[in-house]
Formats: sequence, C-alpha cells, structure tokens
Amino acid sequence: MYQPAELWSFLPWGYLFTIALETPVLLVGLSAAHPLSRRLFAGVWLTACTYPIVVLVMPLLIAEVYGQIAFLAVAETFAPAAECLLFWQAFRDSPTATSPAPSWPRDFAAITLANLTSFLVGVALLH
Repeated sequence: MYQPAELWSFLPWGYLFTIALETPVLLVGLSAAHPLSRRLFAGVWLTACTYPIVVLVMPLLIAEVYGQIAFLAVAETFAPAAECLLFWQAFRDSPTATSPAPSWPRDFAAITLANLTSFLVGVALLH
C-alpha cells in the first residue's frame, strides 16, 4: 500500500503545508503568556517533532496492518497529545514578560485545534 520512497517524497511538502495551516492557529490560539516568537517557533517546532512519525512510521506500522481508519485514529490522537506534552515540557517553567502565567488548557486546545485544522483541510483536499 505505502512505499517508503513515496512517503519520503511527500514529507517536505506535507510538512510545509502543515505548518502553513497550523502556525496561524497557534499564533492566535496560544495564550498571551507566550511571546509571539515562542508561538511562531511552536508552529514550526511541534510539527517537526511529530510529523515524521505520522508520515514515515505510522503508515507502515499501522495502516499496513490495521487499515487506514486505525492509522488516522492513532495518528490524529498521537500528534496533538505529543505536541501538548512537548510544549508543556519545554515552556512550563519559562517566565514571560507579557503575562503572569500561561493558560495551559487554552494552549492545549490551540494545539489540538491546529492539528484538527490541518487534518480537515487535508481530508477536504484529498476528496
């Protein structure tokens, strides 16, 4: 079903497309406790951490064995959960000048919404 060479060819274009969709959501959605530079960084960094796993590993390990629906369920749960954890780990102790404390529920909702946005746009373009 999936060929590794095709997945590798798709990776850079899919990554750029994904950050183009997700970064604006994070710029607006992440709490004001995070400086604009951190919100912009998050748009590039979080996807860089999870996207290769979703695009290169999961199709071969999950989709090939359990099917496309299982792959989508696992991938679209893994990406926002991992990105929320990474973001929290990286910035939980970082003082900010713009606000006394981050709003972690808002931040996690923004990260989840960013992932949902790229997923829904991707599905719409493929159908």
